[in-house]
Amino acid sequence: MQSYDNTSANGQAVHYLPVHVPQPEKTARFAKARAAVRDWWNRAWDVDGVLHHLWDDVLSAPEDGLRYMAPWIRAVLVVAGVSFVVLMAKAAGEVVLQALHQLLTAVPKVQVGVDTSNGVFAVVDQPVRTYIAQHSAGLPVAASTVYTLWLLTGIVGLVLGFLSKNNGVRAMWAGHGAVTVWMVWTATPTTSRPVAAGLAVLAWTFLSAFAMRGLTLRRRVRAGRPAKVTVRPEIYVPVQPPAPAAEQHPHNGCPFRD
Repeated sequence: MQSYDNTSANGQAVHYLPVHVPQPEKTARFAKARAAVRDWWNRAWDVDGVLHHLWDDVLSAPEDGLRYMAPWIRAVLVVAGVSFVVLMAKAAGEVVLQALHQLLTAVPKVQVGVDTSNGVFAVVDQPVRTYIAQHSAGLPVAASTVYTLWLLTGIVGLVLGFLSKNNGVRAMWAGHGAVTVWMVWTATPTTSRPVAAGLAVLAWTFLSAFAMRGLTLRRRVRAGRPAKVTVRPEIYVPVQPPAPAAEQHPHNGCPFRD
């Protein structure tokens, strides 16, 4: 007679793995969810479905053009374009800043604060070098870099002010001149301070004739430009009061009856 115990023929115990029996409720729930997703997908791709309309907008976008395409496609294109421009500007900014840093650090170490120039230019240049050497000790950049930036600011303000006639560039040029005169006044010895500051003002005034070319305080009026006149063809008709009713004779208007 066959034995149904869990021992093998040689007397060793046999362990059986548990068999997983799926629960009917969970299986029915998953089947219902899959059916709902399938139904939504089929309805979305119908003629009046959401995905069908979106795909139709994508297909008709090349023919409609940027002006008449679907608003959501135009919004996606604008966001993508702005993101691309921001990324390119960031990359270009990093390259420009790195190149500017290499340019400034490659400037020869000029001896700021000593006699490195001669002539009339030295009246302005040497006090500026001395002032920068005295007040740039705690800065993270070298004094020669600050001096190079001062020169570049003046050259850019002079050239762009002459070419572009931009008020912002002219304001930069005016600030550069005021700071230069202040540095000359501060770093020049007391005995020759007025003369040095006066020469700095004269030099800045002479160069301002080029940097501020065409600047005027008067309002520009272009000759030959017709004045803007708005003509509104309207006819105003006053309302006439109603005419009084004609008085009638008691005999119906007949003059021969009493």
